[in-house]
Amino acid sequence: MIHRRPRAVAASAGVAALFFAALFTPAAVTHAAANVGATVEVDTGTLRGEVLDAAGGLNVYRGIPFAAPPVGDLRWKAPRPPVKWDDVRDATEFGAICPQSPVLAMMTGATLPETSEDCLFLNVWTAAGAGDEPRPVMVWIHGGGLSLGWGNEATYDGSAFAGKGVVLVSINYRLGPLGYLAHPALSKESGGESGNYGFLDQLAALRWVNRNIARFGGDPDNVTIFGESAGGTSVHALAASPLSDGLIHRAIAQSPWITDTNIRPLRDVGEGLASAEDVGASWAQAMLGDGAKQTAKALRGLDPQAIITKTPQAGQPGTYEPHVTYGTAFMPESSEDRYTAGRQNDIPLMAGTNRNEGTMFMSFQPLADRAAFLEMLKGVYGDDAEQVAKLYPSSSADELKAQQDRFITDTWFLRGTRRMLLGMDEVSSPAFQYFFTRVNPENPVWGAHHAAELGYVFNTLQGENYDDTDDRLAALMIDYWVQFARTGDPNGGGRPAWPQFDGKKQAYLELGDEVKTGAELEREINDRLEAIRGQ
Repeated sequence: MIHRRPRAVAASAGVAALFFAALFTPAAVTHAAANVGATVEVDTGTLRGEVLDAAGGLNVYRGIPFAAPPVGDLRWKAPRPPVKWDDVRDATEFGAICPQSPVLAMMTGATLPETSEDCLFLNVWTAAGAGDEPRPVMVWIHGGGLSLGWGNEATYDGSAFAGKGVVLVSINYRLGPLGYLAHPALSKESGGESGNYGFLDQLAALRWVNRNIARFGGDPDNVTIFGESAGGTSVHALAASPLSDGLIHRAIAQSPWITDTNIRPLRDVGEGLASAEDVGASWAQAMLGDGAKQTAKALRGLDPQAIITKTPQAGQPGTYEPHVTYGTAFMPESSEDRYTAGRQNDIPLMAGTNRNEGTMFMSFQPLADRAAFLEMLKGVYGDDAEQVAKLYPSSSADELKAQQDRFITDTWFLRGTRRMLLGMDEVSSPAFQYFFTRVNPENPVWGAHHAAELGYVFNTLQGENYDDTDDRLAALMIDYWVQFARTGDPNGGGRPAWPQFDGKKQAYLELGDEVKTGAELEREINDRLEAIRGQ
């Protein structure tokens, strides 16, 4: 089935999350079910979905609970198994999304969907028929700085993937402090560790897929995780976690958000970076007030909406930037170090970045001049700020903007992506790098910006200025993604050859006005950044 981009679906995604990298995409509208579909029995009960295309056999099952509601005493605990039901459960409407600020919806001019702590739902698109061979499964993890977003945003419609023989799953996971708070009181009650609850939700969704996806025509032994921005961070973390072993078989990281501060040790290990528990205690003080006892009971007494609305913004005391917490069962050591040592899961990896990742974020860190740039760097790199500044020279306002874009692109996205790819030299599975360069025709001033590739990957481009070049690129990209999910290699089908990445040649495929190969993407500057970080 050829999937054309639906003109009724919202436009290509943008980004916002205060100061740190958080993806926004257009809000999904409430769906009125028109064609009641077949029933499917999962391990917790029977579901009835909706027929989207009777001729093509396309069905969607929405709002499927994959874990118990993480409310009350289950807040800030690992997800529990989902609750069973007796009657046929309607699966024609999306479930509530996880608590978050309305900034995503505000920036798109949409209404924020219903939010609730009871938000651990997933959705399945499938066109598999009785008697078909089991189909590859792709599990989409949304972006949003680990603080915003939901699995059923309109751009993430799974129809095109399902039409190409994939069973597509999208998921919600706990966000912000509700999803990533580490705190001494929570660690004490949970055997010595806390944090990473959103990642544990993702693992719970993958376990649900392992148990149930065959009933939708999917192959539980061929599961590809893919995600963008914070979803890419999630792919980075899941692929590095020993708890993912056997649950995932391929991984695609699109613009993974990996910075100098969003991977933290659970407790102080003398590395100069505040521990996850310290960050959590600072946040709890801001929420509960000076002098208040920071007990697990007191934390669970906080209203979920107050947790979102009262959490201080970036730069203020008590700011909460979600992060990967290591020194835990989920992540025994820094995830970046696990890639460097080859201790990630030995599965094929596809990873890449966009040329202008930084343009969307520059308004959150406006720089008046070169001196302001240096001051900003001092806040991150301290005494090494001068060395970093030399990597991004500028002598005019326009050059400063261009270099700021490059700095954000390199330090928030490309450096961490490259480290994942280099770590693949230490395992047997192949790796493939892409570089997306197509300027967004709807907003060319931002260039090939962060998240600009999403509408191409899902074939959900919508807008007046997209043309045949965009349609061809979208068709090509979704085919690459599907082929990788099938085989662990994006090549085949007469598409332009995509060279395998290795640490020596560092080959990549450029996806833009032209589709062509390249090598050593920003190699020198990122080598120097790594050297500075290692001092």
